[in-house]
Amino acid sequence: MPISVRVDRPSRKVLGRVLLERQSLSSDWAPTFTAVDRAAFLPDLMWPFDMDTATSVSVNRADDPDAWYAAVDSNIPIVTQWDDGRHTGSEPGHVSTSSSSMPSVVYAMLQDLAVDTGMRVLDVGTGTGETAGALTHRCGGRNVTTVEVDGSVSRRARERLRAAGLYPDVVVGDGFEGCPDASPFDRILATVGLREVPGAWIEQTRPGGIILAPWGTRYSNADAVARLVVKGGSASGPFTRPVEFMKMRAQRLPARDHGDYVPAHGFNLADTSTTDLAEADFVTGQYTALPFALGLRVRDCVQAVADKRDGARPVWFYGLSDRSWACVMFRDGDTARVWQSGPRRLWDEVEAAYLWWKNRGRPEHTRFGLTVTPKGQRVWLDDPADSWAV
Repeated sequence: MPISVRVDRPSRKVLGRVLLERQSLSSDWAPTFTAVDRAAFLPDLMWPFDMDTATSVSVNRADDPDAWYAAVDSNIPIVTQWDDGRHTGSEPGHVSTSSSSMPSVVYAMLQDLAVDTGMRVLDVGTGTGETAGALTHRCGGRNVTTVEVDGSVSRRARERLRAAGLYPDVVVGDGFEGCPDASPFDRILATVGLREVPGAWIEQTRPGGIILAPWGTRYSNADAVARLVVKGGSASGPFTRPVEFMKMRAQRLPARDHGDYVPAHGFNLADTSTTDLAEADFVTGQYTALPFALGLRVRDCVQAVADKRDGARPVWFYGLSDRSWACVMFRDGDTARVWQSGPRRLWDEVEAAYLWWKNRGRPEHTRFGLTVTPKGQRVWLDDPADSWAV
């Protein structure tokens, strides 16, 4: 192994039991969990992500091996690269660009994939190489191709995979294009977030094959796992669970400059109104269905939820097709006030989408689905026949 790891770790056994009890890890994947050790794929310097505070802190195995192993054997994501590799030093960088996903998410997705021995699989987003390693253990090295856009990340993953005795085909390339030379595939698994399912993936998947990928809109970082069955040049299926993944580099949304939308004195020129929606109804938190559902109904819009200060929380909305903007200010004990400006009335659109969601019983992620055809992407609630474009 590229790093010598402690093999018989009680903390790892505890993690395995917890994943089994939560049914994130199924019994048929337990041998793979045992054989493919997360510790063998992680660098000495890494940044575990605290789910409660949404912050990362550095841990260096050379300085504190106990803390390093404690993080490795926790059900948390771990950042392994910042700023596309430009970052140096031990402090966190600006944008996390490669990571080791939560073990519960990885093994739940592997269950959703319904993959078995002998199937040909494309793994998009090699990262540390752990997921490719798990697929290789299950399917055999000759059947697994893993593609990574970052050459240095791919090289390190290849080294760790080989040291662990696992030999998938490791390719450097744009995962959006798939890997036509190795196709057709029975399964395609992405461990990066998408806003558009590539047509190339459908073309490279056998009829009846499955594409499994985190998918979301530009509205927020709220994703859900789409489980799509390929048939007749299209792919369709339901969402299985909420997730949040780093977005594929080709599909990242450029940063929005607040000043480009809201000039000085912009509030004075905006249309004003109020809303009966309460903060607790609208700001529902991570992994809840509302932000995901709003993104399905409000096109070309980004939401930004600000921190709460002195009993007030502003939520901003920025148009992607023009410079329309809106802000709703929630205040404790008071009616929320709204400002809107530009060709679109973004808050009106968002409020209408909220009422649509509420009137349909506040559906969770699993009631929605996605259909991808050469004409584009459509989403649906309960019935694929009743769909709309996104």
